[in-house]
Amino acid sequence: MAERILIVDDDPVQRRLLEGLVQKFGFEAVSAPGGDAAVALLADPDTPAVDAVVLDLVMPDLDGLGVLSRLRDLGHAIPVIVQTAHGGIDNVVSAMRAGAVDFVVKPVGPERLLVSLRNALQARALEGELSRLKRSRAGTLTIKDIVTRSPAMRAVLRAAEKAAASTIPVLIGGESGVGKELLARAIHGSGERRAKPFVAVNCGALPDTLVESILFGHEKGAFTGASERHVGKFVEASGGTLFLDEVGELPPAAQVKLLRAIQEGEVEPVGGRRPVKVDVRLISATNRDLIADVGAGRFREDLFYRLHVFPITLPPLRARPEDIPELVRHFLVRFAAEEGRRVRRVSAEALALLAGHAWPGNVRQLENAVFRAVVLAEGDEIGAAEFPQIVTAPAVPMPTAELPPSLVPAATVPASGPLSATGRVATNLPQTGPVAVSLTDTMPPAADLMPLLGPDGEVRPLDEIEACAIRFAIAHYNGQMSEVARKLRIGRSTLYRKLEGLGLTPSEDGVTVDVSAR
Repeated sequence: MAERILIVDDDPVQRRLLEGLVQKFGFEAVSAPGGDAAVALLADPDTPAVDAVVLDLVMPDLDGLGVLSRLRDLGHAIPVIVQTAHGGIDNVVSAMRAGAVDFVVKPVGPERLLVSLRNALQARALEGELSRLKRSRAGTLTIKDIVTRSPAMRAVLRAAEKAAASTIPVLIGGESGVGKELLARAIHGSGERRAKPFVAVNCGALPDTLVESILFGHEKGAFTGASERHVGKFVEASGGTLFLDEVGELPPAAQVKLLRAIQEGEVEPVGGRRPVKVDVRLISATNRDLIADVGAGRFREDLFYRLHVFPITLPPLRARPEDIPELVRHFLVRFAAEEGRRVRRVSAEALALLAGHAWPGNVRQLENAVFRAVVLAEGDEIGAAEFPQIVTAPAVPMPTAELPPSLVPAATVPASGPLSATGRVATNLPQTGPVAVSLTDTMPPAADLMPLLGPDGEVRPLDEIEACAIRFAIAHYNGQMSEVARKLRIGRSTLYRKLEGLGLTPSEDGVTVDVSAR
């Protein structure tokens, strides 16, 4: 998903010109006809996030300075680029004092606007990432710091906010790598115990013989090798939050003592003479099906119901492809700063490649892929070539029953063909030669799948597969090229370049249209 730029101008001609430029740059354009409409849009919690604002300074209702003042009152930190036909120094000073990050004079040139937008977005991303890292290290990371634009994740975060306002035990479920510990830290940092310790324990990494000692502590001389007294993780977290990661891996003996600690609010150190009172907020996490484990006798039923008071399930990354571009930019800023690299952006082609991957390792795998790409990058932009492990990876079928059709990414294709309106791309295109695309073509039948293998049994060239995918998208969206580019997650200009390079010629009602004229 490209960055969303809000254009605020009372002149409809100027709005359309700016919208065209912004879309040409590969961003998503949103417009408002005046200051009041812009403030209402930004204040609406259901409106998708806006990354930057291009704001006219002189408007009849609420002018640019008034909008900047209202944004400051609302607590928005969105970068604002002010534009006006009156470029006096007084206007510049007033706009900058009001919170604008840049100032351009109408009519702004494409190059100047692009540089301004990129600088504003880069500065905002870096500032946000630095603040997030500081809060993370200080233990004050909040739910608002979690990077997401997915509707599925917004529902999860609303539940997390309710959990943070209480001390109710929380059980976080989800596949490995989805960010269960991050959510646990955010719940802790958003609650009343945020000034107290957050202690994380990976139960799957504890040796069976030392589980009780590590969790509940031991006295000096309690067993061979216990040369010093150890208070245990429960006591360390007293007053704060104890996070038990992979709690399903605990052995039966430790499960019994954990149940008692939760019920009685006290722990009994190994070799201790009396129990020790503790006050902890308990958050657990698992990637196992604990209900199945209870049925199989691997996990205590009474302990399950003590932990499973407020369950939260994090969806896998494949179920929230809207988050991939935002996470990529988030990791890019962090790793570029840590590695001292001048990498500023990711190309539209690379983002489209990443958005179509299955990500079996979820967010952790994406993070590592971006880290590697930053190290491999030779310029200031990361392209598809910096993700060789993704380009060469075989398509991994993903379960789609849990996903609405609009969220099924391209990597869920079956081995016999790419996506169609029903989850498979079906096409009856010729396999070679230029293809004339009719915008009035009907949707191909789902049963007529495009083979990935040619008549010789070899994998078909990528340009042929890409041509089929583009033709299908044009037919599916009835020739609305802006919509086609947006759904393919590439810039409109990139789309037309691909059309020319692949020999595809859009036509309306069978009449060929000159691509260069668009």
